[in-house]
Amino acid sequence: MYKVLLVDDEVFVRKGLQKLIRWEQFKCTLVGEAKNGGEALEMIHRLEPDLVITDIMMPVLDGLELIRSVKEESRVDPEFIIISGYNDFKYAQQAIRYGVKDYILKPIDVKELGATLERLAQTIAKKRLSALTKTDYSISSILDLMLHEEMGEKDAERYAEVLGMEGESGFLYVWAQFQTMPGQPPVRLKELQEWMSGWEGAGAAIPILEHAPGQFGILWSIRELNRWGNGIPQALEAVRSLISSRLNQELLFCAGDMVDSLASVKRSYAGANEALKHRFAEEDKRVILIGQVKDKALHIYDMDSNLSDRLMVHLEENNKEACRSMIDKMFQSFRNQRYTPAAVVLSLTRFMTRVMGVIKQMHGSDDGQRRMLEEMETEVQTWSVQRLREHFTVMVLEAAGYVAQLRKEQSKGDIEKIKKHIDSHYSENINLKSIAAHFYMNPAYLGQLFRKTYGIYFNEYLLQVRVEEAKKLLRQTDLRMYEIAERVGIPVANYFVTQFEKIEQCSPLEYRNKLVKKE
Repeated sequence: MYKVLLVDDEVFVRKGLQKLIRWEQFKCTLVGEAKNGGEALEMIHRLEPDLVITDIMMPVLDGLELIRSVKEESRVDPEFIIISGYNDFKYAQQAIRYGVKDYILKPIDVKELGATLERLAQTIAKKRLSALTKTDYSISSILDLMLHEEMGEKDAERYAEVLGMEGESGFLYVWAQFQTMPGQPPVRLKELQEWMSGWEGAGAAIPILEHAPGQFGILWSIRELNRWGNGIPQALEAVRSLISSRLNQELLFCAGDMVDSLASVKRSYAGANEALKHRFAEEDKRVILIGQVKDKALHIYDMDSNLSDRLMVHLEENNKEACRSMIDKMFQSFRNQRYTPAAVVLSLTRFMTRVMGVIKQMHGSDDGQRRMLEEMETEVQTWSVQRLREHFTVMVLEAAGYVAQLRKEQSKGDIEKIKKHIDSHYSENINLKSIAAHFYMNPAYLGQLFRKTYGIYFNEYLLQVRVEEAKKLLRQTDLRMYEIAERVGIPVANYFVTQFEKIEQCSPLEYRNKLVKKE
């Protein structure tokens, strides 16, 4: 695949290009995006893209200066396409001097850009072939070309010569996927190449392609594999075990079918990709051969809604043990029904999206859950099933605790509203049942929550508020008892007197007379 870097100071342009263009159709993959020329220059040195699509007018370093800097100073030699909102001949003329392949005006015509990408794919392929040497970089490039280009027998012979595989008559493409532990840096290409090239008795360097950090494609000759054991399964296990032990990381091998010629290596590569889809269903195996699993049907859809619904209930109830038990059942279901890794991630992502929706409804922040979800989606390719299960369990338990906290804060907010409602409506005919109905709550639950929050029963608090207001009226007015009783929400005068005496240990009249005597 050809590596593409997007450079534009407008984030919507970058995101639009990502979504509008079917990059894989042009044998391209996006390796990064930069918001200015200075950032792009550093990324070009680091990522070594085959193609840079850049705007002209940008901060720090404009597009033309970026191209000039790369052409004059950098060891990397990518192709360039300019996209610009400026239909200025001077810019186009300068771009041509720098060897820019196309100058496309905004708004971008998808068909025009697609046609340019199609032409450039051929240019880049020819450039790679013309630059073939025996360096590690070129060997990876050749292997990448072999997996994605149509190749005849004559081309295969040329590739075999460059790869040091002349005369070989059997080949096997193997996915080597290191399964990293938390905090463990992924294995990189140079590290793997240096160690494998030093094997005792090894012939030419074994071609290795780094698909991503910790994910490699290895092209084995059958002759080389036969040095490690009798038969492909035993040989692959011996190699896998040695690499895993030497680099101190768990390793999974997924192999395609053996092919007779390099011209057919794409078929072995396709089989290795298919075998990789079985890695969760075959989680106990460290070597998966496509011949062993190709007849086993894979599940590629979302999980049973019954499982996710039950887990959601346990999460909202903050029942952590039930959550753990349900997660175990989910992962057992994934294995039994042979879910692909993509289907597992889809199921877990959809569930966490539901959880984040609940958190948003409760006016919480889903930043923590979103961060862990992004980590899972980004890193899952190098995770074992066990690590994925552990990560998802942490996500669910943290969310359960957070939802419980939000519910507590929400309840506290509701009970404070209820208390204020009592303070301002005490003179009305209110009681626990009517207040509960007003706030859409269960009366028994409201009574318990009120007492837990304020240390007093609802009815006692309402009576205290009414008596305090009655005392105020007794101090400040000469209203009669029945009038005061009505004003504080107790329309029966005798009952008012009884309730007043319960709180103040004297009648309302005695309370007023005490005030008169003090004067």
